[in-house]
Amino acid sequence: MSDLETRQLRYFVAVAEELHFGRAAEQLAMAQPPLSRAIRDLERQLGVALFARTTRQVALTPAGETLLTDARIALDAVAAASRRARHAGQPEPALRLTLKADFDGGLLPLMLGAYDLTPVELVLGGPWDLVPALHDGRADVALVAMAFDDRGLDSEDLITEPRMVALPAADPLAARTTIALADLTGRRLPNGSGAETGNLAPPPPGSPALRDLSQLFNLVEVGSLVWFLPAWVARQHPRPNIAYRPVPDLPPATLSVVWPAASRSPAVAAFVRVAKAVAGPAAEDATLLSRLAER
Repeated sequence: MSDLETRQLRYFVAVAEELHFGRAAEQLAMAQPPLSRAIRDLERQLGVALFARTTRQVALTPAGETLLTDARIALDAVAAASRRARHAGQPEPALRLTLKADFDGGLLPLMLGAYDLTPVELVLGGPWDLVPALHDGRADVALVAMAFDDRGLDSEDLITEPRMVALPAADPLAARTTIALADLTGRRLPNGSGAETGNLAPPPPGSPALRDLSQLFNLVEVGSLVWFLPAWVARQHPRPNIAYRPVPDLPPATLSVVWPAASRSPAVAAFVRVAKAVAGPAAEDATLLSRLAER
């Protein structure tokens, strides 16, 4: 059996996702007959049926479901390899640092000032875009302030601080020094959950609050919702109409520097060393803040 080609995998994934040869052909900008022939050739090459076809529908077989999982991984790996190779081949490749704006704990200017090995290109994204950017080759290193799947990644924690709740300054709970999750019953989070659940999942796709902090703060100010955020974000965004209070029931927030485990880049290694050095004093301050918040 000969090795599979990326073209074959792209054709297969398009049909597997659409479960319709006509729509898949449109997605691939090709005619349907050659696509159908390509899938039949692939099935003969593998010696298994990938699709169960009737006059009314197309469905994946168990073999097709298995191939779909692996084909997506393979295509992503090929795309990542291409991005990394093109980037490395530039005359002066920059270190691509991905992060969410205003979630750097105030450390980014210090890091950029202390790092002088290569130029740094900032790749801004939402909090749930950062780890995928490392996997798919769009970024070399990330500053991540949320729990993440660490498979294939290495990381170093930089700072850990209490998690706060942002609520309207006029809310009766703002008079308290700390707030329990049970106290937040009846209030809503950006992801639609009740605040008393402590659900830290992201808002639904397409929600403006996922990327735009100003809109999120506006929704808090008018009482539409409350929001859990790291203490360092609260310090960077003092607003007269918003109160920030510690929520001891929630786990603290940790800012980490994260990079692909397979990376052998001197630029990445140097940036990680700088990040740790810069974060040292900040981590000591954060520990003090955490102790004060627990009192």
